[in-house]
Amino acid sequence: MRIGAPGAEKPAVRASGSDYVDVSDLVADFDEAFFGGDGAAQLAGPVADRIAAGDVHPIGDQRIGAPIARPHQILCIGLNYSDHAAETGQAVPAEPILFTKSPNTLVGPDDDVRIPRGSTKTDWEVELGIVIGRRTSYLASVDEAAAAIAGYVLVNDVSERAFQMERGGQWVKGKSAETFNPAGPWLATPDEIPDVRNLSMWLDVNGERRQTGNTKTMIFDPFVVVHYLSQFLMLEPGDLINTGTPPGVGLGMKPPTYLQAGDVMTLGIEHLGTARQQVVGPR
Repeated sequence: MRIGAPGAEKPAVRASGSDYVDVSDLVADFDEAFFGGDGAAQLAGPVADRIAAGDVHPIGDQRIGAPIARPHQILCIGLNYSDHAAETGQAVPAEPILFTKSPNTLVGPDDDVRIPRGSTKTDWEVELGIVIGRRTSYLASVDEAAAAIAGYVLVNDVSERAFQMERGGQWVKGKSAETFNPAGPWLATPDEIPDVRNLSMWLDVNGERRQTGNTKTMIFDPFVVVHYLSQFLMLEPGDLINTGTPPGVGLGMKPPTYLQAGDVMTLGIEHLGTARQQVVGPR
């Protein structure tokens, strides 16, 4: 976890549902250097000692930031759930569809989501995020890919569909507005997830269920995704990969329904916590 005001977050480790251990004296941030240096393993002992000694702090009403510092890159996989591809009327892809998202879209799990200027079709997408744990490329197998993963995080891959699909060129235009990548509240290491291929996930808008899904309907599971991406580019420690969304997005509703200022999104993934984002209007 990272706790504090935007730009001043302190690294922390979740001790329970309501408490955390401050580790800002041990690590500067959960960034490329931390993940590349096997930081999570090195923190395990000191954190256990502090919990045993009762050196924990209440989260209370403090702001929770994204659990990782701004990554080198945010990579995204499109149409990666068979049931989501069906609701959009598109064919199941033979290979992962890759697009990028600007790293400065990353915000905290409960931060506001801002509709961009000129937007008419801002949409929601609950997703499983992968955080890379070491610099790597040309992985030889999915087993090697699993070993390169530092952890998993809840993500909302907010999208502007008109920018994405009606303005030509790359999807990145519909994915990179400010605040379009809320993440958190925490990063779970792989040993904390019983089966990443079977995680329940959901998203509500204004208290009404929009998305209900499970990672078991992924077309390309997290290990396949990391292995595949490594064949085309260098993955850096702390990189974030958004792995696609289950059905129930606004684009797939009949008629299509999109976010308006004042709407509230709540979302969650099993073992990865919940998030709440208020939608606000353009600057």
